[in-house]
Amino acid sequence: MNRAIRKVAVIGSGVMGSRIAAHFAGIGAQVLLLDIVPKEPNDAEKAKGLTLESKAVRNRIVNDALQATLKSKPSPVYTKSVIARITTGNIDDDLPKIADCDWVIEVVVENLGIKQQTFEKIEKYRKPGTLITSNTSGIPIHLMTEGRSEDFQQCFCGTHFFNPPRYLRLLEIIPAPTTKPEIIDFLMDYGSRMLGKTTVLCKDTPAFIANRVGVFGFMAVFAAMQKLGLNVDEVDALTGPIMGRPKSATFRTGDVVGLDTLVHVAKGLVENAPNDEAIALFKLPPFLEKMVENKWLGDKTGQGFYKKVKGEKGKSDILTLNLQTMEYEPKQKSKFATIETAKPIEDLKTRLKALYAGQDKAGEFYREFHHLLFGYVSNRIPEISDELYKIDDGLKAGFGWEIGAFESWDALGVEKVLANMKAAGIQAAPWVQEMLDAGNKTFYKTENGQRKYYDIPSKSYKVIPGTGSFIILEHLDEKVIWKNSACKVVDIGDDVIAVSWNTKMNAIGGEVLEGVQKAVALAEQNYKGLVIANSGANFSAGANVGLIFMFAAEQEYDELDFAVRQFQQTTMRLRYSSVPVVVAPHGMALGGGCEMCLHADAVQAAAESYIGLVEVGVGLIPGGGGSKEMALRASDRNIKEDIEVNYLQQLFINLGTAKVSTSAHEAFENFILRPGIDQISINPDRRIADAKRKVLQLHELGYTQPAPRHDIKVQGRGGLGGITAGTHAMWRANYISDYDLLIANKLAHVMCGGDLSAPTLVSEQYLLDLEREAFLSLCGQRKTLERLQSILQTGKPLRN
Repeated sequence: MNRAIRKVAVIGSGVMGSRIAAHFAGIGAQVLLLDIVPKEPNDAEKAKGLTLESKAVRNRIVNDALQATLKSKPSPVYTKSVIARITTGNIDDDLPKIADCDWVIEVVVENLGIKQQTFEKIEKYRKPGTLITSNTSGIPIHLMTEGRSEDFQQCFCGTHFFNPPRYLRLLEIIPAPTTKPEIIDFLMDYGSRMLGKTTVLCKDTPAFIANRVGVFGFMAVFAAMQKLGLNVDEVDALTGPIMGRPKSATFRTGDVVGLDTLVHVAKGLVENAPNDEAIALFKLPPFLEKMVENKWLGDKTGQGFYKKVKGEKGKSDILTLNLQTMEYEPKQKSKFATIETAKPIEDLKTRLKALYAGQDKAGEFYREFHHLLFGYVSNRIPEISDELYKIDDGLKAGFGWEIGAFESWDALGVEKVLANMKAAGIQAAPWVQEMLDAGNKTFYKTENGQRKYYDIPSKSYKVIPGTGSFIILEHLDEKVIWKNSACKVVDIGDDVIAVSWNTKMNAIGGEVLEGVQKAVALAEQNYKGLVIANSGANFSAGANVGLIFMFAAEQEYDELDFAVRQFQQTTMRLRYSSVPVVVAPHGMALGGGCEMCLHADAVQAAAESYIGLVEVGVGLIPGGGGSKEMALRASDRNIKEDIEVNYLQQLFINLGTAKVSTSAHEAFENFILRPGIDQISINPDRRIADAKRKVLQLHELGYTQPAPRHDIKVQGRGGLGGITAGTHAMWRANYISDYDLLIANKLAHVMCGGDLSAPTLVSEQYLLDLEREAFLSLCGQRKTLERLQSILQTGKPLRN
């Protein structure tokens, strides 16, 4: 069956339902969002003379929920325009409309009886063959469809989205015994390809995969903390980014998610998984029971492990809960020798080794926690999953771990850690020792660019299913055709190469520019085209600010001039290569990273790409062709639409305010990405493969090297007058500082083509020269040095 999802019904508009609706709208689906009718009008509605028969009253619950979701931060939608795709209603009046829907998702409260009642109502109007799924974090899927028709049961499945659905990529697919195989296959593919998810096929076991192991992770942290006498601040310092976890670490994550959710899963496991060998760890520690009793459930109740209070002069302070006294106290700075030793280590797997080997209390904590975790995950196979990679996928996509449990064990050394676990009295599953005895020393390995996992039943390594759609550059070391200390150029097949770099924040310095230029030259000699892409959290945070600061502070202006010229030459090399160049950004693509996107033949951006020219924030203007390119794009739009100045003003404002798109979709609205040329990969794992396909498509269409532009219409004094009048007004109103005004006027000078008496056609090189001159002049200003220094020392922009 050729199944298409054009319209989705979401039944239940709470926090989860509204966000699921927003995500479907974001990928282009029409969404019908329904909830119950309130019991009576509220006081405000009564004052307006409304009754329970009024549509505004009947749809109040769903509309209020959706509005609350749309106001939440970070935004649940890629761009506000998608909201128009969501239609709201109520179950009593509008349930018949689900007959037009291709997928019905139930997201009502976690109560089996209520879910079954909801399915009974749905079946009256659902057309045969329509997908019907339940979003649940733990109710057994096989119990939900009792009494339903054969068609309903065959098309029914559990689909567990993690909150917030836009940002947490995990989608657990939990079939019922009656679910047709083609339904499962469709959901696995659609979730990955269209929803951008890491789809994990789960067994119908308590809490499924991610929550089963993720909540154990919380409980293991609590156990290690109590054993070693650590406090909340210390544990969050130990369990955050230093070990590859989100910034919210353990206790802040608990506050954000809600302690009631954590407790609900833990209690459910005590009740429903009596044979779990670690069942004692799921019993709530006394402090957690007391917090639940006090309704200190985290952000939703205003306090949890942390509490925000007003301090002196109205400034907000964060207090931390002392788990011994159950009183809130000022946050404490945590200092561990092990963390100080590990911090400078960029590579996470190497850093984990340093943490695990620590000789202080931090080292003890890391050993205790990892031993508990490794023992637990090994014993969950085959109970919750037959394949170990699914557990790692669930932890990474659902809880934001950079590497999974088995990947961490590989990094620390399976044999060594297993011996330590045995000495500590922690039992791993027997299959781990059997794997080692057979000469297999790791859970994962890479062969011929393919990532493989150890398959326990066959006692052999198998390719991870579904990864054939991905190109993962780290797995292609044997395909490297050129490299320097920062960059590598890799043959990714079909006569296409890719260049990537690995620097701190993937910043762009001289060696990166050398590598990109070398990659273009190699592509022109022997290949059909080039992809530019990186791994890690971000594509690129921009040019190497430390290098710019050093040259500027030492007044090495010749060196600065050379560096800026080299950057400009590199971006122009991308623009005027004889083969197609496609850039595939993800995460932050700022400053120089954005400028590479601006000069590519096409951009294949991950949906979660935050792209912008932010140089004004450090006292500079875009100097790698960004200012020139915005002037060029304004000219093209103005000529095409016969408008003289307004696009120039809009793009000037974007640059002058260092505007960054909050998604790739918004980057189109900001004139960074181009409709009809640039495209989005909802699933970031697919973006490099998608970029490669774009290169091949451009090649097959007969790619021709473009000619340098000499027809850019700049406004000269006319445009400059209009823009500087605006900046002057902002300065007079104290919206910008004296120095902000200076920077803004230099930017305007470049974008308007300088001091020209009339609109004039100029070349790209003319604008590049203006851009470079302005950039260098700002590098000679003390206040720019202060701004650069602030970014380097604090990571925060300075307004001076």
